[in-house]
Amino acid sequence: MDAGKVSRILKAMEEQGMPQMIISDPPSIYYLTGKWIHPGERLLALYLNVNGDHKLVINKLFPQEKDLGVDLVWYDDIEDGVEILSRFVEKDKPIGIDKVWPAKFLLRLQELGAGSEFRNGSMIVDYVRMIKDEKEQQLMREASAANDKIMEELVPLVVKGYTEKELDAIVREKYAQSGHSGVSFDPITAYGKSGADPHHVTDDTKGKRGDSVVLDIGGILNDYCSDMTRTVFIGEVSDRAREVYEVVKEAQARGIAASKPGNRMCDVDLACRNYIEEKGFGQYFTHRTGHSIGMEDHEYGDVSSVNEDIIKVGQCFSIEPGIYLPDEGIGVRIEDLVIITEDGCEVLNNFTKDLIVVPEE
Repeated sequence: MDAGKVSRILKAMEEQGMPQMIISDPPSIYYLTGKWIHPGERLLALYLNVNGDHKLVINKLFPQEKDLGVDLVWYDDIEDGVEILSRFVEKDKPIGIDKVWPAKFLLRLQELGAGSEFRNGSMIVDYVRMIKDEKEQQLMREASAANDKIMEELVPLVVKGYTEKELDAIVREKYAQSGHSGVSFDPITAYGKSGADPHHVTDDTKGKRGDSVVLDIGGILNDYCSDMTRTVFIGEVSDRAREVYEVVKEAQARGIAASKPGNRMCDVDLACRNYIEEKGFGQYFTHRTGHSIGMEDHEYGDVSSVNEDIIKVGQCFSIEPGIYLPDEGIGVRIEDLVIITEDGCEVLNNFTKDLIVVPEE
């Protein structure tokens, strides 16, 4: 296991009076061991104890050729994996439980009387994962640089007559052809009125002259996610749409300026939101400003008006304000990822945010 990451988790466990913990989330196990294990419905549990003697309880169907730096405890399909896990749990002490651990395993552990108290232990892991080390930061830079390139290739295609679904398929193909292991999330390729729905599901709509086109895309490169949004226009842009675009662009710039250590996550949200409200569009900004990102597209720590957590060096999150006017068929969102530095933030996306009108052929 990664000794540095494990020690940070163990230190946090001690500080919070949590002497033992079970981690079952595959991304978190990969974060600590460098190994992806996807158990399906079977039990997978990394048991950590502040006194050491950590164990990884794993089904024999998932043989490991690499030394993961932790004792492996094997079981097969006719054995009770939770009972085997319970042998290591200190029954008279509290235990942290992974928030994604299936209830069938937790209830069985409780039946066995393993642990004096059960707490949500994921917050400890989430806070450690929230701070990206230098290697992770570089992987995020590389993923975003690759995403910029795909966006550059995608923008000219909005005038080619493709449906949203066809454009979606092209996006996925571009990630597959450029060394990505998949998409970070289902891409959003939305024309006109569809773009006025912040989480529109692609359909058979085709773009027409004057449409705004929301392109929200991201891929997984070397196990780390990218995520960015640009809004472009087909053939021409109305004065109203231009006004909306410039408001969103300025709001996002203000959010980036507020993204620095010592500020709160809600300060970033409010920097965007207050400006949009000032310009009269407040009711049309209907979602939070952003989310943390790393091995997963949405990780712990959102950029919302209620998150008062202090921003720390090494955090990576999105800044993506938007204005959505369904009655006018206008939707605009602009999104970049940032990494928090000692004196501000580094914007990971370099594709232009100047208003683009793609000429029709």
